[in-house]
Amino acid sequence: MNSYSLSHLSDPVLLRDLAALVTRDRATTAALLAHIAEVDDRRLYLPATHPSMFSYCVHELRLCEQAAFKRIRAARTARQFPAIFTAVASGRLHLSAVVLLTPYLTPENAYDLLAAAAHQTKAGIEQLLAERFPRPDLSDRVDAISPPQPIAQLSPGTVETNEPGEPQLAPGQVDPRTPGRHETTTSFPKVAPLAPERYALQLTVGQATHDKLRHAQALLGHQVPSGDLAQVLDRALDALIGELEKRKFAATPRPRQPRRPTINRRHIPAHVKRAVWERDGGRCTFVSETGHRCPARTRLEFDHIDEVARGGQASVGRIRLRCRAHNQYAAERTFGTEFMRIRREQARQRAAAARLKGEAEVDARRKAADEAQRRAQARMAAEEVLPALRALGFSAGESRRAAALCEAIPRASLEDRVKKALSYLCPKSRPHGLVPSDSPPAYGTRSPILNGTTGVSLPATK
Repeated sequence: MNSYSLSHLSDPVLLRDLAALVTRDRATTAALLAHIAEVDDRRLYLPATHPSMFSYCVHELRLCEQAAFKRIRAARTARQFPAIFTAVASGRLHLSAVVLLTPYLTPENAYDLLAAAAHQTKAGIEQLLAERFPRPDLSDRVDAISPPQPIAQLSPGTVETNEPGEPQLAPGQVDPRTPGRHETTTSFPKVAPLAPERYALQLTVGQATHDKLRHAQALLGHQVPSGDLAQVLDRALDALIGELEKRKFAATPRPRQPRRPTINRRHIPAHVKRAVWERDGGRCTFVSETGHRCPARTRLEFDHIDEVARGGQASVGRIRLRCRAHNQYAAERTFGTEFMRIRREQARQRAAAARLKGEAEVDARRKAADEAQRRAQARMAAEEVLPALRALGFSAGESRRAAALCEAIPRASLEDRVKKALSYLCPKSRPHGLVPSDSPPAYGTRSPILNGTTGVSLPATK
C-alpha cells in the first residue's frame, strides 16, 4: 500500500492531519535550529572532517545550500535571542522572518521587534523594517542589459555567502553590527552551467577593472584578434594561477637547489612546500575516525606534524596540508582550548596594535608633509613680497625682516602682504601705510616711491 496516497481520506480528516503535520514541523524546525546552534558552538563539524558548519550541513546532513544557509543563520540568531526558538515552534515566526530580522536585532530592540513581526508575511516584515529602519533612496540609473534567462525562484529570505560556513545577509540588507560591511546578493547564480563544459559567468566590474580588461584586449590583439572575453579571461587566469602557485607553494618549472637550513624553525623551504603540495593534492589531509577526509581546498596551511614548540622539523615527511580550521583544531587538542584561545587573542591584540601603530605613522607622515607644504607656501608668500619692497627702496635686510611677517598670511593677496610688510617698515605711517611726502624716509638710504595721498606705487608684478 502506498502510504503517500491520501485519496481515501475525507476532507475534514485531510485538513486536520495537515494542520497537525504543520504544527509538528514547526516544533521540529525549532529543535533543528537548537541542535544546529549547539553543534556550531561546539564546532563538532571539525572532528567530522568538515571545515565549517555549512560544509557539514550540505555534505553530512544533505541539506541544499539555501536550506543550510537559512538554518545556520537562523540558528545563530536564535542562540543569541532564545525567544526565537519559541516563536518558531509556535508558528509566530517563520525561517524567512528570522533571516530578514537578523541584521536589525539588538538586545535593546529584540523584544519589541520580534513581537511586531509575529504572524507577519515576508512582505509585511519587509514593510515593517522599512518603516523602522529607513534606507536612503536608490540613485537614478538606467542600465542596458540582456534579457535574463528564466531561473528557479529562490526561497524567501534567501541568503548567500562567498565563503562556506559564513551565511550573509538577506538581499539588500546591511548588518549594523559589522560597520562598513555591506552584503548584497543577486538572484543570478555566480557561475551557471549551460551545457556540457559550458558555463555562464555574470558580474559587475569597476572602472579600473574595465580599463585593465580593455588594455589586456589591446595587448592580445595579435593572439586574440576578436577580443573574445572568454579567451582573455582564460589567459589572465593562467597568469594569475601561476603567480599564486609560486607564492603559495613555490611552484616553478626550474627549482633551485635547496638552501642551507635557517635558524628560523618555522621556516619551510620551497622544495618542501612543492613536494608536500603535490603529495597531498592541494587538499586538507585531516581524516576522521570513520576514514572521511576533509574536502577543503581553500585557506590551506602548511602544518608541522610535530609541533615546532616540541622540536618539529620542516621536512617533507613531517609537514602536511591542513585547512585553517583543522590546523587550529589540532592545536587545541594538543595545547588545550583555553591556551589557544588566549594565544589567538594575544595575536589579535598584537595585530591591532601593529595596525594602530601603522595608522599613527601614516598620520604622522601626512601631518609632516602638510606642515612642510604649509611652510613652503609661507616662504613663497614672503619671497613674492621681496621684489616689491626692494623696488620701493628698502634694503635687503629690511625687506627680508618685513617679508617674514607675510609668512603668517600666505593666502592673502600680494597687495595685502605688501601692506603688512609696510606696516612694519613704516610704523608711524598713515592708515594706508604712507608717510607724508615731506617726511624723511623711515629706513634705509633711499626713500620709498610715494604718490601723495593715494598710497605707495607698486611695481608691476606677474
